[in-house]
Amino acid sequence: MELRQLEYFVAVAEEQHFTRAAARLHVVQSAVSAAIKTLERELGVPLLDRNAKSVRLTDAGAALLPRARIALDAARDARDAVAEVRGGLRGTLRIGTLASIRIVDLPALLGEYHRRHPGVLLQTAVSPGGSRGLIELLQEHRLDLGFVSVPGPRPAGLHLTELTSAVMDLAVPAGHPLDGRAEVAVEELGGLGFIDLPVGYGNRDVADRAFAEASVRRHVTIEITDIGTSADYVRNGLGVALLPRFLLRDVTGIAVMPVTGADLRWPLSLAVPAARAPSAAARALIALTGEFLPEGRADR
Repeated sequence: MELRQLEYFVAVAEEQHFTRAAARLHVVQSAVSAAIKTLERELGVPLLDRNAKSVRLTDAGAALLPRARIALDAARDARDAVAEVRGGLRGTLRIGTLASIRIVDLPALLGEYHRRHPGVLLQTAVSPGGSRGLIELLQEHRLDLGFVSVPGPRPAGLHLTELTSAVMDLAVPAGHPLDGRAEVAVEELGGLGFIDLPVGYGNRDVADRAFAEASVRRHVTIEITDIGTSADYVRNGLGVALLPRFLLRDVTGIAVMPVTGADLRWPLSLAVPAARAPSAAARALIALTGEFLPEGRADR
């Protein structure tokens, strides 16, 4: 049994597809198929149930998968230890991020990381499903760590460390009937048309949960995928929006006010898979992240 065979097996198991696994490994599909067939022959049992549409683990494959990951992690840790002695970390770090997390200066964070660890290849990914999509990628071990917003119960299979949070305020266009109010109760917002991100994004989940707990029906009339442009949509009269306070500083053409009677705290967390210990490269980024957080909570 070779580490390469285990690596190919884990990739196919996580991707549930030979072609995607080969692309992830940067090898031809025939090499992946051959390695796994050899592994199955050596073990004397099929590990994968193959069909035209997908690949599933057999009982033997499911038993092997966690032990294969342990073996690969041990080999990775051994390589990391040697790399550190030789003067630097190596490898690839797959990072999930949100489309706009301005509360943390991610380019500055990754820039400093690259200066300290130039031997690590950084790959960032954004999911069209927002934080929920990133969580699925982390649970499937397609990402090493991710910046996510997860209000409510923590998802299974992940370790989450909350980094910071921000209160979400109501933004309305200038001249709106609520313009000039010092604050507004959540019960007053039931008849308004909201601009929001799709279900699965952290700020959408915060708002939906808060309105449901207050028994107030909320109407989302426009969905967008970049929270950074939400204020522009509000300014142009397309609706109102609940946005993290840090996005609303120095914004003109809109009125901003806090909402009472609802928990509208938007959290930002760093998530890692629970089933696998983070690599040395991942641990270095986790440690560095603390240096790039805003002082205190971002709700002032």
